[in-house]
Amino acid sequence: MNNNDLLLRLRYALDIKDSDIIKAFQLGGMDVSREEEKAMLTRVRNQEVEDNDEFEKNMYVKMINNKVLDTFLNGFIIIKRGEQKNKPTQSVQPKSTEIRHINNILLKKVKIALALTSDDMLDILAAAEVYPSKGELGAILRKEGHRNFKPCGDKYARNFLKGLALCYRD
Repeated sequence: MNNNDLLLRLRYALDIKDSDIIKAFQLGGMDVSREEEKAMLTRVRNQEVEDNDEFEKNMYVKMINNKVLDTFLNGFIIIKRGEQKNKPTQSVQPKSTEIRHINNILLKKVKIALALTSDDMLDILAAAEVYPSKGELGAILRKEGHRNFKPCGDKYARNFLKGLALCYRD
């Protein structure tokens, strides 16, 4: 699963409007036009791949990298929770480290934005028929570099977004 798939599934699960996606990017520190936002969410159909029935990652008109998705998630937190009054310079500080485990960051930041507890996240995953222990979930939510950190796989992130859609799109 690529970052465009994650953004598209999150948009569907939480019924995020196009204007809110653009606003989240702006609050995260990146200006995105309506055309760029549409390009991020529009799949490219490759006729050769469809004819051969081969599986290939979804391609989009405008592919986004981990940093762009992280920018969106930061803005999404601000939309849902508001600006932090104690740390106004936090969003201005550039991150010099490369983002390697975007699925972990997605789960953490959606948890923050929606003010979910670990039990809420376990319920969301249970809705998608995935039953991790609290310890497994805690390992996924830990900071990279911690001795108990566990990378979150695509299947786990996909099931979380599926459960989110089942719980929030009633």
